[in-house]
Amino acid sequence: MKLEASKRAAGAVGALRRAGRMPAIVYNDHLNQPISVDLKAFDRVFRSQGTSSVIDLEVDGEVVQALVKAVQMDKRRRLPQHADFYAVTANQPVTVYLPVELIGVAIGTRDGGQLDVQRREVHISVLPRLIPGTIEIDISGLAIGDSLHVRDLQAFLPAEAEILDDLDLAIVAVVPPRLAVEDEEEVEEEAEPEVISKGAEDDED
Repeated sequence: MKLEASKRAAGAVGALRRAGRMPAIVYNDHLNQPISVDLKAFDRVFRSQGTSSVIDLEVDGEVVQALVKAVQMDKRRRLPQHADFYAVTANQPVTVYLPVELIGVAIGTRDGGQLDVQRREVHISVLPRLIPGTIEIDISGLAIGDSLHVRDLQAFLPAEAEILDDLDLAIVAVVPPRLAVEDEEEVEEEAEPEVISKGAEDDED
């Protein structure tokens, strides 16, 4: 997927935003270039590709393959305010967080068990050309007491990919009915009101 961008000088981001553009930066070990992108175009690309897909970032006519590494959001309007793009090198591994998508209905939930999802992504190191868009895991065979762990995801990844998370971490489990009820009661007893502070966004280049 392609996203057009233009080089910019550092600062003066107010004028960019009034023109419907978003400040950003594209970087790697040998590059550190402030750029701007059309806000609506970036929003479409980001919603479609996320942070685990390589995009063709065309900067003033020159195409750079890049990953979206970070996005600063306007918390009130829920709009992106600034993005960091990492320019990848074909034969150099990159680290990405892959979303884990659970497919099917665990058989254990039909017997009264409760599905306990503990992780929805996995951190890996892999060559850019081998990055899978997502990992789909069929959980329909999980009975009460069964679980899947990070180590179980290796079979769904390219052989060259290295998992960076603890392999013993649980991804999903089917919890027995009694345990599920006890956990819910414990959460209700220990829960306290949460205070959400609205701080200012970090300054950008």
